[in-house]
Amino acid sequence: MDDLTLVRELEADVPPLTDRARTEARTRLLHAIDRETRPGRPGSFPRRLVIRTAIAATATAAAATGAVVLTTGGEERKSGTPQLASAGAVRLLHRAADRSRLDSANLPVPRNDQYLYTKEITTRTFLRSGKTQRFTDESWLSVDGSKPSRYSYFGRILDEPPLGEHRVRWPPTEYAKLRKWPTDPDKLLAYLRLGASGSPEADQDAYLNACLLMRGPRVMPPGLQAAAFEAVAQLPGIELDHDAVDALGRRGIAVSHPGLYFAFVFDPRTYAYLSLRQEGSKGGKWVDGELRGGQKYTDVKGLVAVGVVDRIGRRPRAGTSR
Repeated sequence: MDDLTLVRELEADVPPLTDRARTEARTRLLHAIDRETRPGRPGSFPRRLVIRTAIAATATAAAATGAVVLTTGGEERKSGTPQLASAGAVRLLHRAADRSRLDSANLPVPRNDQYLYTKEITTRTFLRSGKTQRFTDESWLSVDGSKPSRYSYFGRILDEPPLGEHRVRWPPTEYAKLRKWPTDPDKLLAYLRLGASGSPEADQDAYLNACLLMRGPRVMPPGLQAAAFEAVAQLPGIELDHDAVDALGRRGIAVSHPGLYFAFVFDPRTYAYLSLRQEGSKGGKWVDGELRGGQKYTDVKGLVAVGVVDRIGRRPRAGTSR
């Protein structure tokens, strides 16, 4: 399918961020960007930050085994001219937003004393050898962080204590806090930019914050996911990839931001959001902005189920998850 065909077919007042939340979010985002802007620096995430980020607001880094790579690689999979690819991506994101608004009425409303349950499949493909690994992970995340959480990350079971008084999650998981986020795309885009202007750096912040928001696990109030898609649609230069496949084997179309190898994958017929795709590395050394001696890989996820439960170990009843 070419870009012209795709284009033809695709038809609140929020309290300001606290200084702590703003600093923590920007640090997590720009830590990864720094790896590309300062060649030769390995730039691995701190283990504790990765563990918390992986389940609470994942920036998609592998705990103790790998580092996220933000790269412009994979251009051969991008299709068509930048203008057409961007037009197709905008159309796709708006259709995905429409679909999200229809689906949001069926989402559960979690209480702060409950747990967000997720089950997902991750397929990791090493780019050089073609070797593939497959992981099935289940997670139970305390909604407000006041209770211990448990999750499986690439097959490893990890227990996390309560967040404590001086820890925050970004983006938040509490439904009450997310209800304060704007559902107007323009206001949400400004929010995702962390208050900065529309510079390339602020656009990168916005895109990566949208990735964190979608990565979850969290249940979003009606309209928030849709607004996130429409906010991303306003970012300059977003790209389209027709050859995406999620970890469940579902064919999809991906939307990405130039220079950042994180992509949203959507169903090409229903426009439902399927998964997040990322690229990373295991081992090796960064020299002049290139990985030497390591193994690059692509992770593709597929969400099997998400729901709200009362305790760790419990799973949603059949028909209550999606």
